[in-house]
Amino acid sequence: MSTTAPQPTPPADETSTGASTEAPAPDRTRFWSGLCAGLFAPAALVAGLLTLTGERAGRCMTYGQQCGDSLPGWLFGWSLALAVVACAVALAATTVRVRQVAFATQLLAEFVALTVVLSHT
Repeated sequence: MSTTAPQPTPPADETSTGASTEAPAPDRTRFWSGLCAGLFAPAALVAGLLTLTGERAGRCMTYGQQCGDSLPGWLFGWSLALAVVACAVALAATTVRVRQVAFATQLLAEFVALTVVLSHT
């Protein structure tokens, strides 16, 4: 006597019920955080060179005039420190939402630091 095992029924088509069959998109926050951290130094260098080409910076370097009307230096230091901490959190956090918030904080802090550099023009 030959008996065969019952065949499993195929799963119902999920598209007919409205559910999506696509896998969730991979979280690229760590990649972008590392990339933005790596590109910060060249961006600061370019911003510094751009600052040195300005009339105010030339007058300050040549004659010592108009040297003090810019954003304070402590703002650069604090925003750079915040960017480093936020980058570390974005790279090390296990929760996607925490990484996304840390990455947004990192971008904002890097923007503020570059703005401080550009304010010397």
